[in-house]
Amino acid sequence: QVRLSDSGGGFVRAGGSLRLSCEVSGSTVSDMYAIAWFRQVPEKEREIVSCISMSRSTYSDSVKGRFAISRNKDGSTVFLQMNNLKPEDTAVYYCATDRAPACENDPGEFAYWGQGTQVTVAS
Repeated sequence: QVRLSDSGGGFVRAGGSLRLSCEVSGSTVSDMYAIAWFRQVPEKEREIVSCISMSRSTYSDSVKGRFAISRNKDGSTVFLQMNNLKPEDTAVYYCATDRAPACENDPGEFAYWGQGTQVTVAS
């Protein structure tokens, strides 16, 4: 079993920064798992923001150049550094994994989710 706990959200002004954290725990924590960040606003589909695997990191076009994903050596924590935040980045952010090595974009592929952390960016 894998458990995810995401944190680090908050309120910032446009242009500000936040760093989200996703703590991965359970009997099978591994840096071989791909970990993704999704975000969701009310009445919209959950959308991929970024994903990290052993071989690469991916970003949606809307955050490329502003966000950076990283993980610590043992794979127990994944970070999402968010810079130059915009009001359209306002959402609940979730980390997720399916204990698979490759990144996926479809939230339906992920079995394990954090509880979500709210990010609010004011103009």
